[in-house]
Amino acid sequence: QVQLVESGGGLVQAGGSLRLSCTDSGNIISVNAIAWYRQLPGKQREFVARIGRYGDANYADSVIDRFTISRDNAKKVVFLQMSSLKPEDTALYYCNVPASTSWNRPLYSWGQGTQVTVSS
Repeated sequence: QVQLVESGGGLVQAGGSLRLSCTDSGNIISVNAIAWYRQLPGKQREFVARIGRYGDANYADSVIDRFTISRDNAKKVVFLQMSSLKPEDTALYYCNVPASTSWNRPLYSWGQGTQVTVSS
């Protein structure tokens, strides 16, 4: 069973940085676009950023110029570098393969996610 695993979350003060990692147990990351999503407390999961197979990136308006998505296909890992973090970035962060027709629609089941908590 394909599984994407998120890691790197933690507690950070506002203005700080964190780097999240997404790895897989199969061969998904190296051949697909990968997206990061997050679920804020009491809200629906939302799209954060996407990186295509060859490195083209897209971001939600709320994270542009603060978050950077990157990938290392050889190591089968996708990163989400988060800077200038705000309390409103506090959420459970997930990675998944986005559908080509709608980045909000993931193709695989969700993993456990990694918690990011930003204190003010």
